[in-house]
Amino acid sequence: MDPVDLPALALHFALLSLIAIGGVSSMLPDMQRYLVEANHWLSGTQFADAYALGQASPGPNMMFVTLLGWQLAGWAGAITVTLAVILPPVLLTLAVTRLSASKPDSRLGRAIRGGLGPIAIGLTLSSGWILAHSADHDWRGALLTLLTVVLMLRTRLNPMWLILAGALAGMAGIL
Repeated sequence: MDPVDLPALALHFALLSLIAIGGVSSMLPDMQRYLVEANHWLSGTQFADAYALGQASPGPNMMFVTLLGWQLAGWAGAITVTLAVILPPVLLTLAVTRLSASKPDSRLGRAIRGGLGPIAIGLTLSSGWILAHSADHDWRGALLTLLTVVLMLRTRLNPMWLILAGALAGMAGIL
């Protein structure tokens, strides 16, 4: 594994956080590309495991970002990537909120609100694709992922039952 360049990592994550429309999970595809494919700091499995552990843990949805930083460079990495992901959008939100409060019905404001939905959906779908590709290593895993997606789209089944089914399939050696 190559040594981690924390300033470059912080800049990359800070820039990503400014376009993370739909939440931090929408940053997943480029985070995976940057950490796994471009710099080889993590394997695809390590990346997917950090995401799964971060999502399973109580706390903020972005907990996986801190775990990625921890895996890369211990405390310094955890603090660096967490601040890089939090600070830019917070500052941007404060600026936009102040501007929006003074002119709530401006043409620009309406255009931004109308364009964010499709962008968020596209980024979320690409995140799901990256995670499925990193975690599904054979046809059984791909089939379980496909079945889970179909059940989520077609039923009102609580996702915890699907997570439990996946865990049981793993414990039984099916996956």
